[in-house]
Amino acid sequence: MSQPQSPLPSAELIMTCERPTGSVGTRDMDGAAEDGAACAALFAGERNDLADREPRWNDLHSAIAATVGRAVSVRRMRVVSEPGTGYFRFEHACTAQNLAAGEKVRWLTRRRARGLLFPASDPWTFDDRLVRYSIFSGPGAFVEDLLGEDPATVKSYADACGLIWKRATPHDEFTV
Repeated sequence: MSQPQSPLPSAELIMTCERPTGSVGTRDMDGAAEDGAACAALFAGERNDLADREPRWNDLHSAIAATVGRAVSVRRMRVVSEPGTGYFRFEHACTAQNLAAGEKVRWLTRRRARGLLFPASDPWTFDDRLVRYSIFSGPGAFVEDLLGEDPATVKSYADACGLIWKRATPHDEFTV
């Protein structure tokens, strides 16, 4: 089994994809995000102007848009608890940026996820050849990203993502 290695930036990895790619987010909180100015503004009623990408658009959004422009699907699945946390409401409201970049986003409540096996870390698979493991602390703070190339492990993560995707609800049909 190959050992996880230090990753390239996500934007660079997405730009190399030739087949559908996707990620699963499973954390219920991110204390830094919940306490941050963007989250406070959102809860105060401020909404992003999608015509003005500058304030929130980043390299990852640009890479996703370019990848989708090459007819490669980029999917994001978010697994959430009920009732949702402040971070969950923040993520849901900010999903407009992901959609504007061309990402397809679906949501799955933990109740509807019964019977599915989840990865221990938030994975992002790339062309069924690579998986990025995003590790977070209990309160949701980012710890590190690692890459793995073991074909059996990558397939396992890709299969799990596929099952989650099938059961999850499209963003425009999911209410908070």
